[in-house]
Amino acid sequence: MQRFGQAIGIKPEFLEEYTRLHANVWPEVLQKIEECNIKNYSIFVLNDNLLFAYFEYVGDDFEADMAKMAADPKTQEWWSVCGPMQEPLPNRKKGEWWMTLKEVFHHN
Repeated sequence: MQRFGQAIGIKPEFLEEYTRLHANVWPEVLQKIEECNIKNYSIFVLNDNLLFAYFEYVGDDFEADMAKMAADPKTQEWWSVCGPMQEPLPNRKKGEWWMTLKEVFHHN
């Protein structure tokens, strides 16, 4: 299992709508997340302008599973609704939308 932390900006004027959408994520999107070996997925908000996501990946080919998710039409539709509300961080790696964070501490 791999743990992932990610961050992205949220346009403050969309925080309420973004929160409302995520209170009732489309079932097809949730199913695809599960099919792509993502577990224990949470999104938190910080200071009304930053989102932090945490999830655990339990598969054996992260890149293939993320490509499978990205190819899914319903997921693409969900992203087309949520994406304009987000502001990718300027120091993210090339090709990233959500910036993947480096884990510096973990304790079981």
